[in-house]
Amino acid sequence: MKKLLLTAMIVGTFSLTYAQSDYYNDYRRSISDVNWASVITDLVLSQTQANQIYALNDRYNDYNSWNRVYVSNPDRWRNDRYVELERIMGHDKYLKFKNKYYKGQNPVAVYNRNKNNDKRYKHMDKKVKVYKHKNGNGHR
Repeated sequence: MKKLLLTAMIVGTFSLTYAQSDYYNDYRRSISDVNWASVITDLVLSQTQANQIYALNDRYNDYNSWNRVYVSNPDRWRNDRYVELERIMGHDKYLKFKNKYYKGQNPVAVYNRNKNNDKRYKHMDKKVKVYKHKNGNGHR
């Protein structure tokens, strides 16, 4: 019984760490996927605003510093980051940024959508399609 409990704890710890690292990878991509020098130039941001954006991007240089803040709620980074970007840029320039880099979608929703790719319930889509196909009328 002790071995079973210990195994369950170890597996749970590794799966939690894996999930946390996925969130951190999304966080890092939210920084690396954008050419911030171009954003600053295109939006005509001041040097102070540019410095604040660079400081925001450098806030969590490694997983451990990020995890200390977001360990209990890893989803929160998305909202925190984009609220802070809006504060730095101002509402109008933030909307221009969002429209150009996220095609008008809320960046929080973009990363929330990505986090569910290849997760344990993805196989359910196939079952729903098969059920719809067999049923023929499209009702679930």
